[in-house]
Amino acid sequence: MTNLHLYGGFGEKGRTSVGVETDGAKLIFDVGIKVGAGPDAYHPAIDPAEIPRLDALFISHAHEDHVGGLSWLIANGFQGAVYMSHEAWAETPAMQRLYACPTDLARFDLPGHRLHLFRPGATLECRGLRIPTGRSGHVPGGAWYVVETGRERIAYCGDMVPHSPVLVMDPVPASDVILLDASYGGDDRGMALRAGEIRDWLAAAKGGCLLPLPVSGKPLEVLALLKGDFAIHHSMIAPIQSQLESVGALRPEAVAVIRAALDRARPWDDADPLPAMPLLTWDGMGATGPSAMALARADAAGLPILLTGHLPADTPARILYDSGRAAWIRLPTHPVASENRAIWQGAGAGRVFGHSSDEPGLIALQAAIPPLDTSARTGQVHRL
Repeated sequence: MTNLHLYGGFGEKGRTSVGVETDGAKLIFDVGIKVGAGPDAYHPAIDPAEIPRLDALFISHAHEDHVGGLSWLIANGFQGAVYMSHEAWAETPAMQRLYACPTDLARFDLPGHRLHLFRPGATLECRGLRIPTGRSGHVPGGAWYVVETGRERIAYCGDMVPHSPVLVMDPVPASDVILLDASYGGDDRGMALRAGEIRDWLAAAKGGCLLPLPVSGKPLEVLALLKGDFAIHHSMIAPIQSQLESVGALRPEAVAVIRAALDRARPWDDADPLPAMPLLTWDGMGATGPSAMALARADAAGLPILLTGHLPADTPARILYDSGRAAWIRLPTHPVASENRAIWQGAGAGRVFGHSSDEPGLIALQAAIPPLDTSARTGQVHRL
């Protein structure tokens, strides 16, 4: 018997977390947090009494909604192994400092013998189970996982980008159950269309503008489409250069374009005047990092602001957008509807769930994937 535990991210965006329980193993995939949520919904909905019984944790990538709860899990008694890519581990401590509760962070201790680093594409072994992995195309080092229980194959997609011009995604193999990245619901406006819209918006912002972004993944996509001069917060340069060194993650032609963009970039510091050119800062929500101050300064100065990703409720970016003081054009770093349909069909068109989406988004995606379970919710357990 295999049970699928929906610990977070089902019927909601944020705190993504999935459990796979077999007769001999209790595995968990991702342990994210939900930005803007209260204490009852900030971490995954895992019974604290069950945490010490979990055998292993597998991280898809180091964005806060997938790894931000690691300190919380460890502080609550998790003693199992942790599997993630080299790139994800390099970013994880910073994510804990930004998003973990201080009391959990003070207890954050992951002994080296419990940490297992790998390159996406490797096949892992855990508690007698084979777990193939592959590149997700979302960020350097991002991975999807397939759990082979002996009775079924369960694919957990994490966050994915099938047709990024910068990052490479490996096809998900045949699976009986697949958990898709449903972040965009039924939206089917893909990368090429959105990139053109962003280029047009930037061309119209002749006196400068602000683009708040996450630290990893999306800055690569933005740098690949930027033309002309631009400024970038100095603290983003080294992480981007490190991402460009990720083994096998990026398309070689994109690496050359991004390196050329970095060569012409103007490093910018918080005390500098706002530049008369596009300015890139982190993070994308304005909840932390240099974007928190930069958004306030740009808003006060009437500088155009372009938001390109998820806007959680009550974050500075969302408040500015809702009040009409910031523009929003989604730059796809998740699958659009037709891409999710192709992933599902390519994996055998089996049983299918969607994470990282609210109910209206799941219902919209169901038009492209009729068997999609739109009733799946955080806290449920499904027997496979």
